This record gives sequence, C-alpha cells and structure tokens, in this order.
Amino acid sequence: MGCFQDEKDNRIVKALSLSDIIVQQIYSPSIRERFGDVDLVISCGDLPYYYQEYIISRLDKPLFFVRGNHDKKIEYNRAGNRSAPRGGIDLHRRVINHQGLLLAGVEGSLRYRQGPFQYSQIEMWMHVIGLLPYLIYNKLRHGRYLDVLATHAPPRDIHDKPDLTHQGIDAFLWIIRVFQPAYHIHGHIHVYRPDEVTLSKVGRTQVINTYGYRTIELG
Repeated sequence: MGCFQDEKDNRIVKALSLSDIIVQQIYSPSIRERFGDVDLVISCGDLPYYYQEYIISRLDKPLFFVRGNHDKKIEYNRAGNRSAPRGGIDLHRRVINHQGLLLAGVEGSLRYRQGPFQYSQIEMWMHVIGLLPYLIYNKLRHGRYLDVLATHAPPRDIHDKPDLTHQGIDAFLWIIRVFQPAYHIHGHIHVYRPDEVTLSKVGRTQVINTYGYRTIELG
C-alpha cells in the first residue's frame, strides 16, 4: 500500500486497525514489541472497551474508534463502568485532523433487532450528510476531503452479505465514490475462509475489512 506522510515532519504514518475479535498477540504483554512502531490505532467496533483501553495504555498512542452493533451503552467490570474506552477519541459523525491526517467515522450497522448502535439506511444517510460541511472545509483548507473513513459496517456491495444484519450501507458507497478518501476501513464482516475478499478498490479508495487486525501504512 502507499504511505501518508506527516505534514509536520514528513514521516510515514503507520496505523494499527482493529475490529470484532480480541487478538491474543495484541492483548498481550508483548504488544509493545510487536506494534510499538505504529503512530495511531483505528478501532472499527465490536470490541470491549477494556481491550481498547489496554491498547491505549500499553502503546501510548492515540486510539480513534467507532462503535459496532454489539458494543454496549455501558460496559460493567471491576475497573469501573464506562460508555467508551477511556482515552479513546470517538469518530462518530466527526471529522478530525490528527497531525495532518484527516479522519472521519460512522458507527453501527443496519437495524435488525432491538439494541444500540443500529440504524436504518436513512439514518445512515443522515450520519453521512452531517459530515459534509467538514469535508468541504477540508477540501478548501487542505486540498482534499478526507484521508481515512472508519466505519463498523461496510459499504453497500463491497465485502457485505445479503442478509439484513450484514448488508452494506448505501451512504458509505456514495461518500467514497464522491469524496474519494484514500482508505475506507471497516469491520462487521467476519472472515472465516482464506479466499474471502477483504481488500477492494473503489475509484481511488482502498476499502479494507480489518476483521481482527491489520497494520497499514496510510497513503
């Protein structure tokens, strides 16, 4: 993959992306030896908040997150109750400039039962439309709309499945076609076979299913 260079010091930006399952190599005392060279972490949902907090504490790097349809409004455990990973940065309906890297996010999946972080296609459109003023500002200020779109669900017809639970989002396909971020990183679609497609190109956008984890040189 290509690489994004930090506007301040011209370094390549390396990201650790995560979703859906706890990975023992990450939830381990050796995490710093394995992943200490990453510059940031992007979490795409369905991960315990305590797991994300462990990553933040061990790597001491910023963690940007969106919630998935299996995330809890409140997570209860002995370390205290929380509604988000402590120290994490919520990307839902936000556009953030992190040292020159332009990130945005949308949480959740299509609604298929009662529960939090599930939305209709129309509600997903409203989430995406809420990002537009900030994307236009980015284009005027930085010459591009967006570098990384992080979501839990995939775009429609890219890596998704025909059942309602795993159906992709129409608005996500629209935003990557129109605004062409360098990367769209998502979770939600579990990978069980080695021939499962997890990398796709839509125009100039690399769409990545980060089920489990990936390390990515952003560009």
